[in-house]
Amino acid sequence: MSSISIGKNIRLSIFGESHGKCIGGVADGFPYGMNIDLEKLKKFMKRRTPGNNEFVTQRTEEDQIKFLSGIRNNTIMGDPLSLIIENKNANSTEYKEIVGIPRPSHIDFSAIKKYGEHIQLEGGGHFSGRLTAVITAFGGIAKQLLETNNIHVLAHLYRIRNILDTEHNLEEDMINKYRASEENRYSVINEENIEIIDQIISELKQKGDSTGGVVECSVFGLDAGIGEPIFDGIENNISKMIFSIPGIKGIEFGSGFDGAVKLGSENNDEFYIDENKQIKTRTNHSGGILGGISNGMPITFKVAFKPTPSIKKEQNTIDLYKNEETSIKINGRHDPCIAIRGVPVVEAVTAIVILDYLVGKYSVRT
Repeated sequence: MSSISIGKNIRLSIFGESHGKCIGGVADGFPYGMNIDLEKLKKFMKRRTPGNNEFVTQRTEEDQIKFLSGIRNNTIMGDPLSLIIENKNANSTEYKEIVGIPRPSHIDFSAIKKYGEHIQLEGGGHFSGRLTAVITAFGGIAKQLLETNNIHVLAHLYRIRNILDTEHNLEEDMINKYRASEENRYSVINEENIEIIDQIISELKQKGDSTGGVVECSVFGLDAGIGEPIFDGIENNISKMIFSIPGIKGIEFGSGFDGAVKLGSENNDEFYIDENKQIKTRTNHSGGILGGISNGMPITFKVAFKPTPSIKKEQNTIDLYKNEETSIKINGRHDPCIAIRGVPVVEAVTAIVILDYLVGKYSVRT
């Protein structure tokens, strides 16, 4: 597979399968001399870890990071940073019954057509969201480095079904609101939504169904002038990394699609000089990016996760070996809503992109 590597200044590659012995990755270009707070990294990983509570998949994994190279005494040394995460709770039993029967809206059919019938698809194989644990590990490190430069990458669950969370705005202390959301099981800012979401998830589990969700992410503290025009803009590279997360089906920056129906006089962000002599805009419909380059305002965007395709309801499909139509019920341990555990993954991939820009422009190091 030729598409398992990404990055310009920080080059990241990943390997492994959902039900293999381990998953892992190698990252080259991380600023050397950086001290890693491993406890903080562990806490960040736990937000994505399966089996955390009854409202996500019950596959239980420790997601303990084992560094193989590139770090010593909690300090990045400068050589390629490599790590693995063992898979300790995989169960391939239920997949033996559906060999050759592609699951609706899964990678199965497309992967078989591209790679042949011997491609490993248990638990999604190499295409699984399980591999986002590796990306989250590298992204957690990137977040720590950015924070030493007072740049904060934060996200929350913005929507599930018809329940909307507090949207990013310029009037409130959003950094602290985002931080507070990290402490609850859904990463929502408005904690009044927690019990409502509990009910939604419980009903989905009872019905054997799933739902999608929307995650909003913001980058605070990035100076104006970071990024590139045309082909290498911030939107371009964030979007490319965002779509490395399985299940992502859409992205919008700033006012996004809502901006398409506004007037220019409604959507334009007017400049002003604040009390600290800093140039800002009174609104942020541009999402902090103009022409692919940061304008000094918070970068804001939303991403759409599709419903988890593995559901227990009976669905129509085909048997590739018999070349006939059939039906399928998918048992096993699956998330009723993958967007919930997707919140820290969105933060992780965004942090990697922003750090990649800073390494390229400033050769950032601590």
